[in-house]
Amino acid sequence: MSWRIPLFGSSQQQQTDPNFHDIPTQSWYPPSVAGSSSRPSTPTSSSASPYQRSSDHSQSSSRGQPSPAEAAGIIARLKDKSIEELQRLLKDKEAYNAFFNSLDQVKIQNNVRDELKKETLQLARENLEKEQRILELRNQCTIIRTTELAAAQDRLTDLERQKDDIMRSYSPAALLDKLQTSMAKLDEESEELHQKFLEKDIDLPTFVQKYKKLRTAYHKQALLHLAGQTSLR
Repeated sequence: MSWRIPLFGSSQQQQTDPNFHDIPTQSWYPPSVAGSSSRPSTPTSSSASPYQRSSDHSQSSSRGQPSPAEAAGIIARLKDKSIEELQRLLKDKEAYNAFFNSLDQVKIQNNVRDELKKETLQLARENLEKEQRILELRNQCTIIRTTELAAAQDRLTDLERQKDDIMRSYSPAALLDKLQTSMAKLDEESEELHQKFLEKDIDLPTFVQKYKKLRTAYHKQALLHLAGQTSLR
């Protein structure tokens, strides 16, 4: 942060002190400081609009120059200094730096800078302390991806295949096929029973009881099969 510090005394000191004109114009200051005017610029017209004054203030702040209030505070500290003290500020870099760093605005900026520096260092230390933990978590994630995750994916694939098989076995078409197969088996058993009766391998009461049971089950399944076919159309 660099500000132009206007260095000047009163007009009476300029007229009476013969050494005033001996202040060197070439010094160690950069051109932005040494080549600047010692007097703050004043508006040429008192009728300047508030918008223009606000624009001038924002442009001055953007160039790193002090505001009028800050400049007035600096001038108040300089106006009582003698020509010798002002010359020393211009010639002696250490004296200039000591005066510059004693300004309230500079102290505030330095304090803010120091606080930000401390906070940044603290955050950096905390990040370094967490680095080992981050590496451990990365290694754990790698292990999970290569071992546990692979095993879990295989298990999931197997379960999905079982689910698909079960869903196919209980689909309407599969259930109708099972009914059809069961009906054919009941019909075959009833025919075998009838053949045994004709060959007199079983008596009449046993035949009637078993044959009635087989044909009842057959016709129940036949009705279910017919209803299922009708609902699917």
